[in-house]
Order: sequence, then structure tokens, then C-alpha cells
Amino acid sequence: MDSDPVNAYHLLFKSLSLIPFWHYMFAFVILLLVFLYNFLEFHLLEDLFTGFRGSPVTFTYNSASHIYHNLVSKCRILNGRYLPTPWLSSSHFQIAFLHFFGKPPAVKYRRKIFHTSDGGTIALDWLTPFDVSGDEVDINTAIPGDDTTPIAIVVPGLTSDSSSKYLTHLAFKLAKSGWNVVITNHRGLGGVSITSDCFYNAGWTEDLRAVIDFLHQEYHRAPLFAIGTSIGANILVKYLGEDKENVPVSGAVAICNPWDLLIGDRFICRKLLQKFYDRALAFGLQGYAKLHEPQYSRLANWEGIIKSRSIRDFDNYATCLVAKYETVDTYYRRCSSSYYVTNVSVPLLCISALDDPVCTKEAIPWDECRANRNVVLATTRHGGHLAFFEGITAAGIWWVRAVDEFLGVLRSSPYMHVQKKIKNTGPHSSLDCSIDQGPYVHLTEDGMVAAACDDQTRDDMVEGFDVLQKVVHPGTTETLSNTEKDASLTEAKSDVTGITQASKEATNTSSGVSNQVKICLNRIARQHRISMWLIAYTAILSSWPLLRSALTIFFRKKLA
Repeated sequence: MDSDPVNAYHLLFKSLSLIPFWHYMFAFVILLLVFLYNFLEFHLLEDLFTGFRGSPVTFTYNSASHIYHNLVSKCRILNGRYLPTPWLSSSHFQIAFLHFFGKPPAVKYRRKIFHTSDGGTIALDWLTPFDVSGDEVDINTAIPGDDTTPIAIVVPGLTSDSSSKYLTHLAFKLAKSGWNVVITNHRGLGGVSITSDCFYNAGWTEDLRAVIDFLHQEYHRAPLFAIGTSIGANILVKYLGEDKENVPVSGAVAICNPWDLLIGDRFICRKLLQKFYDRALAFGLQGYAKLHEPQYSRLANWEGIIKSRSIRDFDNYATCLVAKYETVDTYYRRCSSSYYVTNVSVPLLCISALDDPVCTKEAIPWDECRANRNVVLATTRHGGHLAFFEGITAAGIWWVRAVDEFLGVLRSSPYMHVQKKIKNTGPHSSLDCSIDQGPYVHLTEDGMVAAACDDQTRDDMVEGFDVLQKVVHPGTTETLSNTEKDASLTEAKSDVTGITQASKEATNTSSGVSNQVKICLNRIARQHRISMWLIAYTAILSSWPLLRSALTIFFRKKLA
């Protein structure tokens, strides 16, 4: 038998040629479907094997949370199961359907223009229960100031406005349930021009703060609730964390929050599909910049904006220059709401999908949400980004129904937040964050090194001066308050010179004062982890030139 390899291959190809061509096409189609099934992250087979029962919602909350035990636990939708539309069993298909179709209801907003203190213009689009009742209503009719109808304030996502399909679904549903809905369009969106040199970004909370304060003053009898979506959720949570208890908001909901912008930036350029979303969002930002080319060309790098191929490129050439951030990473760190969620003092429900291809689950601050009694995090296995379509016809959005039910339960409960007035410590700015304000470090007792903000360093300086002042004036027991610390820093130099003279007097008066001086030095040594021998050694080295000159003069006089 001939064992020539050429003949073997010849026989193989001859055998393969006998297989019908349509068999090859069928195998190719099967392989293509398997590839697309995994590439587009379908879960149809998973839903089929589970009998299309959907997956339960997973909650992350503090064990002592009244928000979960008395509010969320009573919500039937949240405690049920979410089953995506079977023919949209992919997060990417859900997002595409939301963008191109979405089946939004027909609404007609009432527009009110709000002017900020810096000359900016924001369009507030209202939708009331009368607007969706089906009756003829004059949209120019103003809402009376003493109206008690609860107001739902909606913060849109990146480059979204009141015409976005998911916002239309939300506004219509809430208005049908008896809410006055107001969508706060970002600056330059909703058909409104930029009238100042300030643009919105992922961490700009001043506009939201101004709008909420205005609505609280204008409709003082109506409870306010806030809903943030995507980047709007990041802005909302950051605002709630900044102002803590001093917010006139009774409750809030954050949908598909990106949480940590730096992690999100790394994630969105990791895979091919994520890069597609990155490019699509950058294209939307470029369109936003072209609407306001005169301002951007003057304040930012216009050529860089036009060449941007990612969100990071746009933020580098536009956001950082306009908002005065040193680097893109600095902007992402300072504007991430994950650093503020532990300070939230209002009932806050956060909803995210674990298969969100835009806002990754890797950025969710699980432990921070669990540590705050006011926060309940609800995660679903599927849903995509702001989509969550359900039903055979995909006519409804699951998170819209969940938000409507949660706010309805909260509205009729005693757990609504009541604003507590606190003294204003200064303007809120993302630049106040301690991140990237080094080079300060803090050494803990277990040897770990952590970043320490400039404010803490200044507080330690003031505390040290305060302790020394108590030694110089033993009869004084008053300590510095937080508002007096800055003033104490300006008097630091005079206090140091006074300390030297007073310590000399203290050594000649009584042993009690000298003991207090020793106690003070021991406290300083413990606070700064420095031994007394090291302090003495440093004092000798620093004073040796003066001491040597004094000894030289002394011995010269003795020998003369």
C-alpha cells in the first residue's frame, strides 16, 4: 500500500468533495450562530432552561436598614423576578432596541427656563398628571406655588434630554401615577444654547443643587424626590453625598450609575464591543460640542475634539480644559460618586444590571452601599444599560415600574428624609476632594500607608497648637472648633514665639507646669510616632551652630 502523504491528502480532499455543498453552509451557519451567541452575550438558552421564569433581584443593604426592611421589602416588583423580552435576550440587543425604537409614549412637556447665578441656562421640562389624562389642557397654565403634589426631579444621562425614549417612559409612568415630573436638561441640551462659559460634566453638581433649591422654595409644600440615570445618577449620588443631611430631597433613585469613572474608563476600552460603545458615546459628545462650537473653540482644544475617538479623548481635549482639571484621571477620581455614597443621608435605591456593557459591575461599591443604612442596592442579572425591556412586545421597561412602586411606598411612609439645616462650610466643588492633593500620607498603627488630605493635615497642626496653648495657659480649657481652626493657623507664628518664652517662665514657676510640658511633648511624640530621643537629637543638631558660637565666646573670656 502506498504511504505517500501526497496521496493521502489527495484521497482526503476527494472524500470532502463528495460532501454536498449545503452541508458546509449549514456547518458554517451553526458555527457563526455559536460565535454570535457568545460574542453578543445572548442568554436565550439560559432563559429556556429555567422555563422563562426570569431571575430574582439581588439586594445589598445594611442589616439595620429601615429602608430595606420597611420599604423595599414591601415592593412587589423589586421582590419579584425580572424576565427580559425573549427576542431581546442580549444586553446589546436591548440597548439597540432602546436607541432605535423604544416604543415611547406620546407626551407634551411644559417648558420653563431656569437661569443660574453664573448666567447659564437650563431647560426644565414638566409633565403633570393633567398632561397625560387625555383631556384638553393648556400647557401654559402654571403650577400653583402651594401645590402639594409630589415632584419627581429627573437627571438625564450623558448627552440625553427630555426627548430620550427611556425618560419619556419614566415621565409618562410617574405622571400617570399622580406625580409632577420635571426633567432637568443639562446645559446646552434640550434645544437650549450655552449662555456662559460653564458646561456640565460627570461631577458637576452645582446645577442640580440650584434647581432643587429653586423648586424647594417655589413649591415649598410639595415633597421633592430625585431620579438619576447613568451619568445623571452619578451626579445625583455625588450631590447627596456632598450635602449629606442638608438636602431638601425626601428620597432618591439611581439607575445604572457608573459609580467609579476611572474603572469605567478602563472597562469601556477593554473589548471590541465596549470600544464600539466608547466610540458611539464619543460621537455623541462631538455632536454636543458642534452645537456649541464658538464656546468650545475658545475654551478647549477644538482640533482635538474633532479628532476624538473615545470618551477619554474628548475629556482630555474638552472637559479637563473647560473644568480646569489637571488630568483625565484626576477628573475621573474626583467626580466618581462611589466616594460619596457613604455620606448619603436620604433613602436611596440604586438599580443596576450585572450585564451592563457600558457601566461595569466592577465599579459598583458593594461594601460602601452595605455600610450605609440609607442605601439599598438592587442588581439584576440581565437588563443592559437603561433598557430592561419586558413582555412579549417589549412595551414596558422594568426599572420604570420598579421606581414608580418604590417612590409610591416611600411617599406614604414615615421614612421620607427631612432636611436638617447645617452651617454652610463653603462652595461645593469637585476640586475640594482630597484625591490628588498630595503629597500627604498617613501612617496607621498597623503599618499601612494611606493618603491623607490637606484639610486633615491642617487640622492636626491646629490641634497641636491648641495643646501647646493649653500648657502655656493652664487655666484655659476652651478648645478650637472647626470654624476657628483656619483662624488659628494665621496666628501660628506668634503662638510659636510665645511658646518659647512661656516655657521658660513655666520652668521657673512650679514643677506642675513642667510636668504639663512633659505630658504635652509626650502627646506630640505619640501623635507623630516620634520618640523623645529623636526629638532631643533633632533639637541638638538644629541648635548646635548657635550653641557652638556661645561656647566659643564663653571660653575665650575665661582664658583671657
